Amino acid sequence: MTNTQYYRFKPLNLGRFFIWSLFAIVLIVAPMVFKTSLALTMLSQMGYLIIICLSYNILLGQGGMLSFGHAVYVGLGSFIAIHAMNLASKGALPIPLVLIPVVGGLAGMFFAIILGFVTTKKSGTTFAMITLGIGELVASMALMFPGFFGGEGGITTDRVYGRPFFGLTFGPQIQVYYLIAVYCFICTALMYAFTGTPLGRILNAVRDNPERVEFIGYNTQRVRYFAFIIAGFFAGVGGGLAAINFEIVNAADSLNALRSGSYLLFTFLGGAIFFFGPIIGAVLLVFAAVLLSELSKAWQLYFGLVFVFMVMFAPGGIASLVMMNLRVAKFGKFKQFWPLYGGLLVAIIPVVIGAAALIEMIYHIQLNSALGPSLPFMGVSLDTSGVASWLGASLILVIGLIALEFARRRFVRAWGTAQEQIEAEIKRRELA
Repeated sequence: MTNTQYYRFKPLNLGRFFIWSLFAIVLIVAPMVFKTSLALTMLSQMGYLIIICLSYNILLGQGGMLSFGHAVYVGLGSFIAIHAMNLASKGALPIPLVLIPVVGGLAGMFFAIILGFVTTKKSGTTFAMITLGIGELVASMALMFPGFFGGEGGITTDRVYGRPFFGLTFGPQIQVYYLIAVYCFICTALMYAFTGTPLGRILNAVRDNPERVEFIGYNTQRVRYFAFIIAGFFAGVGGGLAAINFEIVNAADSLNALRSGSYLLFTFLGGAIFFFGPIIGAVLLVFAAVLLSELSKAWQLYFGLVFVFMVMFAPGGIASLVMMNLRVAKFGKFKQFWPLYGGLLVAIIPVVIGAAALIEMIYHIQLNSALGPSLPFMGVSLDTSGVASWLGASLILVIGLIALEFARRRFVRAWGTAQEQIEAEIKRRELA
């Protein structure tokens, strides 16, 4: 009698069923737990940004295509969707509100078909530069066609039109949230299913070794082109949901390179090499745009620093950190890391406090000098005109850096030992 190490349930995959059920429950229960209007607004933004970041990851994570113009397809999907809403409210277009995101998706797919044929002719750095150029081109065209893009004021609409959909008018924000949640779940499931299709698999192969893919008879440009079209569709769906949520679309906010850069930044921070990484990135994007931007004018600098450190020490993003620790826990070696993580956290706190104090004082001198030299910071008052505040913040930062380096070395030694033990255990199981 053989001793199996784990159980398989076929054809029913209970693990996958559990994860997707948990995802659906989170989407349903979230507004019941976080009931404030701000929380509901943030949850709505997280919903459609998850779709957008996952669509971007079809290009970056699955296809290895670094795009600087993904906001083009999100923004154009938003504009087509909002024009469709205005036509529908006038009775000229019989489209209910629940299908407006599909209209945005079809618009994103249409423009991806047109622009993607040129964009995907090249790969690598050339592809990235072409997407940047197309993004700037479309953003500039927005000023040339104010009738379509609405000029600086943008295009507004009213999402409450037509007959109620099973009693839902989509006037209250909670109803809009659940519409976004339904699309979020469906689109996430579809994009996950795409990763297992022959096209999704060969797209990974094109990312890893395009020469070998061509050798076995596939057209790598055509594979990239089809993936680009699919990414454009889901980007347009996210744009259509954004138009419904805000009831306004502005070219300055929807089509610029900064918006494309934010999709890249937070998809990478979440973890582009894992499917659930962009979901983490979308959540971080909302927290950064809504909460952190209200706390500090230097929030973009903070996230720039975080991005640099993630590239240096965790290029796989937050998702890779999660998976590596789960691997350690799977082999029963995580207990020793609790005090080590605690030491890292204790060391990081003075680093963050010292660096933030210096940054805030510099920003205060540059932007708020007319308000006086005093700056409130974490319950204390910093005097930017005196030496004590600068020396105190610098001293805290230096002490934190020394403690962090000491804690980091201990962690690296323990981590390396644990990885060696895990590899030895894997080999022992293979030989058993």
